[in-house]
Amino acid sequence: MGLKVLIVDDETLARSRLRTLLGDCAAPRVDAVGDAANAVQAMELIQRGAFDLVLLDIHMPGVDGLALAATLRQMPTAPAIVFVTAHAEHAVQAFELEALDYLTKPVRLERLQQALQKVERQMAVAGTREASSQVECLVIQERGRSERVPLDDVIYLKAELKYITVRTHDKEHIFDGALSDLEQKYAHLFVRVHRNALVARSRVRAVEKVNDPVEGEGWMVRLDGVDERLSVSRRQLSAVREALLI
Repeated sequence: MGLKVLIVDDETLARSRLRTLLGDCAAPRVDAVGDAANAVQAMELIQRGAFDLVLLDIHMPGVDGLALAATLRQMPTAPAIVFVTAHAEHAVQAFELEALDYLTKPVRLERLQQALQKVERQMAVAGTREASSQVECLVIQERGRSERVPLDDVIYLKAELKYITVRTHDKEHIFDGALSDLEQKYAHLFVRVHRNALVARSRVRAVEKVNDPVEGEGWMVRLDGVDERLSVSRRQLSAVREALLI
């Protein structure tokens, strides 16, 4: 199956030339080509159908290509981006937006094919990872950006006020949801330790008895990947001990 490509350029002749070059590409093959004259048209097409690659001009009226690329990065399943422009000075900024390649006009067939091959390799790697691991993820939306956080990376989930703290080894995310819903959906991965916390079953390292001068005796759980300990309620103690033995 070939690539599905969207050309975004405000110049009709530029779109036509790229379409012709894509038709001449033999490896990889291009199955479908769409085109848009501006960022608004591009977003409408992307939201209606799946594209593997966007060939994106930078200087366009209204929203430019760099701003469109930043918006596309926020999508959970964003197409690959290859910039196609007459201006070489934006290359650093383009790669900061995770573009796979940066082509300068006039585009040569050989360079276009190299860019398409990069896209094909990236898709193959992503497909292999998905097929081999079938990773379950939480989609975190923070500061206008969506990010997929694999559940295998999550050490604990802790309800705080209206939100849930999602703790990984090196970062904390804020998730808008109900802890009870996550417990029900991912019971095979997490065990409740307290009314406000779930911990990853695979991360339970030890359950310890503590004697606090103020609160008295209680239980804490140690987890791989973080130094902090979480409180264990007496009601959940047996379930946490079971997780330790698995």
